[in-house]
Amino acid sequence: MMKYLKPLNLYQKLLKVRDVERGRFLGLDVGNKYVGLAVSDFNNKVASPLSVLVRKKSNIGLMAIDFQHLMSELSISAFVVGYPYVRRSYCPDAAQVKAFVDELSETGKLEDVQYTYWEECFTSKNTELLLKPLNIYPLSEAKTISDKFAAVGILQGYLDYVNRNVATEQSQ
Repeated sequence: MMKYLKPLNLYQKLLKVRDVERGRFLGLDVGNKYVGLAVSDFNNKVASPLSVLVRKKSNIGLMAIDFQHLMSELSISAFVVGYPYVRRSYCPDAAQVKAFVDELSETGKLEDVQYTYWEECFTSKNTELLLKPLNIYPLSEAKTISDKFAAVGILQGYLDYVNRNVATEQSQ
């Protein structure tokens, strides 16, 4: 089973690993049709766009295999999954993200993979607004670019937070 850790705990656990064994983070922007992916650098300071996976209920096993390959090829140690926290109301997007992580976990292919959720409200919308003036066509291309950069926004937000928090702790 995949293992959930609180955002700061995930990063602090990674810091305890020796530098040569320390991995990178994979950011996920989970949507209805696509999962946008971003990857951190080896110092876990900067997020970069990676790719987009097509999401269907029938291909969750194949997606898990894709994640296994990415983890191996890119030295991924943990996932940062965008999660739309909406206060005081039910959010179908949040349920969809949780269901996706549960389905991935149930494949048994990502055993012991650690992950955390990170606030992602408006990352897709902000990315779409930034890309709109570029007039990218066809629209399917614009959507996949938007999904990758939404994943960058999620992962970069997480990296900025944890690095700022660690720097504050070290200066005290």
